[in-house]
Amino acid sequence: MVQLTLPKNSTIKTGKTWPKPDGAKNVRKLQIYRWSPDDEENPRLDTYFIDTDDCGPMVLDALIKIKNEIDPTLTFRRSCREGICGSCAMNIGGINTLACIHGLDEVKGDVKIYPLPHMPVVKDLIPDLTHFYAQHESIMPWLETKSNTPQKEWRQSIEDREKLDGLYECVMCACCSTACPSYWWNGDRYLGPAALLHAYRWIIDSRDEATGERLDDLEDPFKLYRCHTIMNCAKTCPKGLNPAKAIQNIKKMMVERAV
Repeated sequence: MVQLTLPKNSTIKTGKTWPKPDGAKNVRKLQIYRWSPDDEENPRLDTYFIDTDDCGPMVLDALIKIKNEIDPTLTFRRSCREGICGSCAMNIGGINTLACIHGLDEVKGDVKIYPLPHMPVVKDLIPDLTHFYAQHESIMPWLETKSNTPQKEWRQSIEDREKLDGLYECVMCACCSTACPSYWWNGDRYLGPAALLHAYRWIIDSRDEATGERLDDLEDPFKLYRCHTIMNCAKTCPKGLNPAKAIQNIKKMMVERAV
């Protein structure tokens, strides 16, 4: 039977409000989603205040300051701090983005921070990306060849290399997939923008020799064709990529090989 009500502990409640820093002239208010699997409490929004004159310019700087100086229990992922690893993806001010390259000055009013939407939460701002990574693995994100391996390297023309621009830069942060309504409702079978962007990256790689097999695997009513070109993926991508375009190019290749 379909459950039409929210789970008992899904309502977000008001959490703890931490004191403002003494003597600070420029104070910024942050409301951060908190939830722990270690208790049976509802998720909550805790309120923090930081002195922006004593903090770096990015949202991640503020989170690190809070964890180091105010509340060490705050939990989030982070690594490179340069928009390369994709670890600190979260929803900031209603936008899926990377905290390390999203400035506090880009958010109007109070800074509201949640984990990526429509994903199971491990704790606080950390989503469970197990299924997301499994989908990425399913598209074989590596070079598949049948020819004898060259002594030095697989050579590629400048023109063929340029075809990969706008694809290889993806850092697998999951911002695009978690912003996609089609992925929200069909994430168990639809691969989503991120995985399909990577699929296209290998499909058009001139060195790859498994194009037919890759297209065969994507020839499925759900894996590929649940994309309805809503364009949320391109709008939210913190790297400025366009997964929707890559998906449409895959669909075009499907049509061309069927003619």
